[in-house]
Amino acid sequence: MPPRRYVLFRDDLQARSTLFAEPREILVARTGAELAHALDRLEEARRDGFWSAGYLAYEAGYHLEPALADLSGDTLATPLLNFGIFDAPVDERDHPELIRPAADREAQLRDFAPEWDFKTYKDRFDRLHRHLMQGDIYQANLTFPIRARWDGRPLELFDALTARQPVRYGACIELDGPAIVSRSPELFFRVDEEGFVETHPMKGTAPRRTDPAADALEIELLRSSEKTLAENRMIVDLLRNDISRISRTGTLHEPSLFEVETYPTLHQMISRVRARLLPDLGIRDIFAALFPCGSITGAPKISAMRILHDLERKPREAYCGAIGFIAPGGTMRFSVAIRTLSLFENRRAVFNVGGGIVLDSDARAEYEEALLKARFAGFVA
Repeated sequence: MPPRRYVLFRDDLQARSTLFAEPREILVARTGAELAHALDRLEEARRDGFWSAGYLAYEAGYHLEPALADLSGDTLATPLLNFGIFDAPVDERDHPELIRPAADREAQLRDFAPEWDFKTYKDRFDRLHRHLMQGDIYQANLTFPIRARWDGRPLELFDALTARQPVRYGACIELDGPAIVSRSPELFFRVDEEGFVETHPMKGTAPRRTDPAADALEIELLRSSEKTLAENRMIVDLLRNDISRISRTGTLHEPSLFEVETYPTLHQMISRVRARLLPDLGIRDIFAALFPCGSITGAPKISAMRILHDLERKPREAYCGAIGFIAPGGTMRFSVAIRTLSLFENRRAVFNVGGGIVLDSDARAEYEEALLKARFAGFVA
């Protein structure tokens, strides 16, 4: 029998899975006080030799940053934090039905309904653009929900979506609250055995083409786009600033900039930022400095988050939060929860799409790029 509660991570590109099953304890936080307690409990579990795995919702950031505390009153259908505490990852061979479930033709998403049409998007875009013109912000990641219905089991749907778009940071979570199915290509951060933290901000998207020459041209246009390079650089600078708050002087650097990764439905530009952490940092310290990821907020981060809260009007919840695990030795890895579905018991599904807006962005192009990102779920505009 498959476990009732689990967290599964899958790197499709390396054909490698990490499974946590049958937690000793499940942590659920729905208020700021509960979030603070849960983060302390995660630290305690790490020090006691246990693993933890799960997610933080985007709105947890309002509780981690005192300057945003007044935005923390939204009613959420998803916990601010949902983690399991485990003895260790389990042997994949003990749960083959979780690693690769039997094919189920019923596992699908259907009845897609974007919550914003282009007219609504352009209204929010124009308001955001005025903030850019006034110098309130330099960039912001405007997003909107797509509603759908889902059939099958969460794990079967996760596996069905794998074939459509393999990624490095896939995750399927069934703990408490809605099931989370994530097909994220973006690393938020990881901490290695030597105490180095690394993040891979992702900014810049181009569609795949069936003709090889046209596809190669899309990559070249992405690499040479002044707008894309400026936007990526802006987020790199933001993340450098975030990491500098918790890293040793002189260790912050960029191993690579403006690389293009290719997936079945699109090309994406990424950069890498790396530094050595200060000694004796706790889990709360790291998340307070970094969360949420700058690639899905904007710059300056606090101003962008305030403006986006006003424009988007509905909470992002699991979308644009962080999904990952923490090991007893202090290593950890979290993805940015983009391409991420929340699956509710009434068969309602929701996921957001969006993109970074800068001064010379075009509303129509940005709306179409956002819908392009929804192809991971089978949506076609």
